[in-house]
Amino acid sequence: MATYYKTIDGVRYDRELLEKAEVAVAGRGDGRISRADAEMLLAAVKDGDSYTEVEKVTVEYLQKSFTWTADADRWFREQLATWQAGARRS
Repeated sequence: MATYYKTIDGVRYDRELLEKAEVAVAGRGDGRISRADAEMLLAAVKDGDSYTEVEKVTVEYLQKSFTWTADADRWFREQLATWQAGARRS
């Protein structure tokens, strides 16, 4: 049974987010994270209604290690920031 985490170079990441990103860029399209992919990834981040440290590290990894379309990158960053700001006020 797979664990919740995946360790890469000694760092723990959110396995679900990594796997979703890998599936998003594999086998179709141009190998970049698209806006639709970004929406799916954001939904996965928001599924627990909190932004954990492991999710933060994983998102940073995804942003550095995967190629995103400009629209997807901009949208994801804006939506994540808006969601985080709202979560801090709650």
